[in-house]
Amino acid sequence: MDEIFMQEALALAKEAAAEGEVPVGCVIVRRGEIVGRGRNRRETAKTALGHAEIEAIADACKNLGGWRLWECEMFVTLEPCPMCAGAIINARIPRVVIAAKDEKCGACGSVCDLFHMEFNHRPVAEYGLLETESQALLQAFFRDLREKLKDRPKWKKPE
Repeated sequence: MDEIFMQEALALAKEAAAEGEVPVGCVIVRRGEIVGRGRNRRETAKTALGHAEIEAIADACKNLGGWRLWECEMFVTLEPCPMCAGAIINARIPRVVIAAKDEKCGACGSVCDLFHMEFNHRPVAEYGLLETESQALLQAFFRDLREKLKDRPKWKKPE
């Protein structure tokens, strides 16, 4: 079942990429049913809070009628950042399945590990499910973005 849920998260990541967003998708599952969906929307929504995990948590809370997601699992295509890891801890999500690590901003083991700090709730992170597919999607997105932006004027620090 885990692979089916990660495939759903990847489908959301592809939707994000199609809109020019960093391709990250997330689903929250309770008792084998998807109860929350999210994808990156920072650029389209013009908000720093537009991360896939935040959107999926908000959707799950709305659909379940409460903020405690202790019976849920999260499937996300890229390792959560500190903001999202904090939201996962606060929502009491016990298990987070992560496709690809984020060596630049990941807060579940790559740059830091909020899940192993002395908070009142410590989710378990599992890595690598459909990692190759997630990494390929991210790499293609950033390769295409670099190509599109290569001729733009570069910002220079005033002298």
